[in-house]
Amino acid sequence: MKVTSSYIFLNDVRFHAYHGVLPQEQEVGQDFLVSARAALDVTAAMEHDMVEVTLDYGVLYRIIKEEMTQTSQLVEHVAGRIAHRVFDTFPGVTTLDLKITKLNPPIGGDCEGAGVELHLER
Repeated sequence: MKVTSSYIFLNDVRFHAYHGVLPQEQEVGQDFLVSARAALDVTAAMEHDMVEVTLDYGVLYRIIKEEMTQTSQLVEHVAGRIAHRVFDTFPGVTTLDLKITKLNPPIGGDCEGAGVELHLER
């Protein structure tokens, strides 16, 4: 059996954070959803049942959480910091899909969210 592609992911992890251009966004904060999908070869984990041979999604969560706690004006900046840390921490990751959604953006209208979605290669 040959694995043709494999991913480790976290889907719609919710954070209350203080990102935004408007002063109120940085004072009161709001809820965000973050999803990350990292491509890497999980063949060794399929064979050996050891977290050391794959991407530990607990570590991935901690990286995202730490970066979400650092206030930024732009979610693009937050996403860039997360991406750099993921690639630095997990050398086996070849691509990263990252999505940050601001659930209640201050746009003067009703929407399900606004944000940034990145598709990155090492």
